[in-house]
Amino acid sequence: MKKMLLGVIALCLPLCASAQSTKGGDWPSYGYDAGGGRFSPLTQITPDNVNKLQVAWTYHMNPIPSQKLARVPFATTTPLVVGNRMFLGTPYGRVVALDSTSGKQLWAYDLPTGDQPPFRGLAYWPGDKGHAPRLIFGTLRGRMIALDAATGAPSKGFGTDGIIDTKTPEIMNGLPNAFYGYSAPPTIYKNIAITGSRVQEAPAKGAAGDARAWDVITGKLVWTFRSVPRPGEKFHETWEDDGWKQISGVNIWNLLTVDTARGIAYLPFGAPTFDRYGGDHKGANLFSNTLVAVNASTGKYLWHFQVTHHDIWDLDLHTAPVLLTVKKDGKSIPAVAVMNKTAMLFLLNRVTGEPIFGVEERPVPPSSVPGEAAWPTQPFPLKPEVMTRMAFDLSEVASNTPEHKAICEDIIKKGDLVGMKMYEPLRADKAQVRFPGAAGGPEWGGGAFDPKLGLFIFNSNEMGYVEKLVKRENGEWHMTTARFVDPKTQTPCHIPPWGELIAVDVNKAEVVWRSRLGVTDHFPEGQKNTGRASNGGPIVTASGLTFIAGTDDARFRAFDSKTGKEIWTYKLDHSAHATPITYQGRDGRQFVAVVATGGSYLNSPGGGDSLLVFALPK
Repeated sequence: MKKMLLGVIALCLPLCASAQSTKGGDWPSYGYDAGGGRFSPLTQITPDNVNKLQVAWTYHMNPIPSQKLARVPFATTTPLVVGNRMFLGTPYGRVVALDSTSGKQLWAYDLPTGDQPPFRGLAYWPGDKGHAPRLIFGTLRGRMIALDAATGAPSKGFGTDGIIDTKTPEIMNGLPNAFYGYSAPPTIYKNIAITGSRVQEAPAKGAAGDARAWDVITGKLVWTFRSVPRPGEKFHETWEDDGWKQISGVNIWNLLTVDTARGIAYLPFGAPTFDRYGGDHKGANLFSNTLVAVNASTGKYLWHFQVTHHDIWDLDLHTAPVLLTVKKDGKSIPAVAVMNKTAMLFLLNRVTGEPIFGVEERPVPPSSVPGEAAWPTQPFPLKPEVMTRMAFDLSEVASNTPEHKAICEDIIKKGDLVGMKMYEPLRADKAQVRFPGAAGGPEWGGGAFDPKLGLFIFNSNEMGYVEKLVKRENGEWHMTTARFVDPKTQTPCHIPPWGELIAVDVNKAEVVWRSRLGVTDHFPEGQKNTGRASNGGPIVTASGLTFIAGTDDARFRAFDSKTGKEIWTYKLDHSAHATPITYQGRDGRQFVAVVATGGSYLNSPGGGDSLLVFALPK
């Protein structure tokens, strides 16, 4: 395991200066800052000139272009920019630093053999009086690594040679061979890095999904928040019988956020495993599908809000909570926006956890599966309304072309498929067309907040899945699953839209605009504007622009944030299933960058390895 130093190593001056303050033209965290709003104050690129954007430079992540790989990697990562240095984790087992103005590679670090940086990106710690700035990240194999941001060398004093093994006996739940790793970067608060984790989807027993915090200087564990309360701990009674034992899931596989002024961390936990059947873990199952607020320094519990009780639909609380301000009744309320795959937006007081616009529990259908006990109610925000498809009737088959309609009707007939109601549990006797499927409504990209307009903007998918529960010989439940699409063209089989960009006025909790996001190229003219599925979220700028890629139609787009009008579109060689960034270069120009490799589980054509960086002409 060695680093390669390619270029001048004397980078400490600009990096150490950033330890004092972050420039508005940098992008030092996945969500721009620890609050996750993805709002840049830059204004050079505007709705009036955005159509002049052009590629300024491209970086190819594959270090050996001639290398023939059995499986071409794809990337959903977002780079960071601090002090004219761009930091990027690649699917080729490397972390690189680039000159963010020219694209020149400055250094590269190779991870231990077979390991990879997390899918979403890296975390940057600005250093202190005694320590230089560092990059901190978990790996797919459960390591935590710290690198000197100036040189790429392993950080001295952090674990052993800059690496710690986070697969401790406690986290492995007595199952040392269970899967455990990281798919998202930590969130930095003062001198600690707060992490979630990635665990298996099945079987039910596996590593614990606890949230943990690490000292960024030494790598030592600072605190642990148990996502499944043990006997004697508060809320343990929400797991009936012994359903809590060795249960896996209930993890934060995506980003978490921190209110740095108040010292509060917001932990968005996902579903228990197995996430379509809960007969072996009956009860409301706290803290699954729950936003938990904790003291960021100690991990001490403050409050919680459960978005889905006893989740048997894979409705992970998987988008990063976004910190924002709601202006209501003459008051400015510190708020956190919480959203899962149902595209229900819960606006909560971030200090108390109280819903700002009200929430009510509504009855939902029971389960027909032996041994299952679906929770009788689920929470619904009074405002805004549900913003994506949550049910399906067989009459709602896509009819954009006669040929596509015929294919989809044949899929329904041959599969003997049935529709489903909102929150109807899976069945064991029939395969259902289920909404929202595993790919959303909102996917992991989540939303961005424009404080000037008071708009929370997010992309949402309508992607049906055909699913059925199946009981194995050993008594465990599993499922069959497939996307509800024409398998040859990956074209959805229900009435569009299939993907949208949506803006919500958070002061009124009302939808302001909806724009179809993506086109179906093989449809005839007049039928192309369907929207498409997307992975990766939007960013917003102070000039009133929303940039988003994500869609499987290989486009990068800009929208007018105020109106939702699409005003710039760039055709990519490969889809960019990642969240972009924007930053200011050394030459004063504003850049916009996005990783575009294709692939991902949206099944868009893969094979790319590019980071594309755009700017206005000099």
